Amino acid sequence: MNILYYDGSFEGFLTAVFESYARKWHDVRICKAQSGASTLFGEVSPVVTDVPKAMRVWNGLKTRTSEAACRLFYYNYLSEMPNSEDWMLEYVRYVFASEGDVSSDFSHSAVSSIARTAKSVGREKHRMEAFVRFELTADQVYYAAIEPDFNVLPLLIKHFKSRYADQRWIIWDKKRHYGLRYDLDKVELIYEPEISDAMGEPSQSDYSQLWKTYFKSTNIVERRNMKLHLQHVPLRYWKYLSEKQP
Repeated sequence: MNILYYDGSFEGFLTAVFESYARKWHDVRICKAQSGASTLFGEVSPVVTDVPKAMRVWNGLKTRTSEAACRLFYYNYLSEMPNSEDWMLEYVRYVFASEGDVSSDFSHSAVSSIARTAKSVGREKHRMEAFVRFELTADQVYYAAIEPDFNVLPLLIKHFKSRYADQRWIIWDKKRHYGLRYDLDKVELIYEPEISDAMGEPSQSDYSQLWKTYFKSTNIVERRNMKLHLQHVPLRYWKYLSEKQP
């Protein structure tokens, strides 16, 4: 068993896939550098991310599968599931070894795993789009903190840039320690300690109070169904919802 270490980026993973083919390694694992995976008899090799090599693999996938299948593949990368690289590599090998589009062959374990995991990531993306609540800071930047189960922050850019195009905002992933910042022109990734420079103290804005008022006005006590409510708004999201705060 040979092991290829990559830097954790999507381009890094695709570069490792390219290297596995270039070295003609069939018995190989691709792991994030911090995973600490080791092997007794095989070769362990770090991979330097190479965008042209990554694009050759990505373009190969796009010519052999549909746009939707490529999206599911990317969603699977964002899942950060343990050993997800194993079935992603298996999926790539299956696609490249087949003459037709096999992205819908759910009898294959890698294809079914990709689809199942991507569905969970997509569900988390939609929940974040619905549950993010902004607080206005003293420097007039709207700030929201989230801790999604999966790394869905890159999938939120289009939604929030479109919906809040006239406001400066930051969405910060507390679990992964990076965020999105929109400056009325573009969205960029920010990392600590940039977040401390971008934030001010919370202002006395009644922005969160508006959410509470709206929630209260639309809530019909007589029709309250807590079991159904928890199905749509799981308890773990409540700490980020303004309307759920005392």
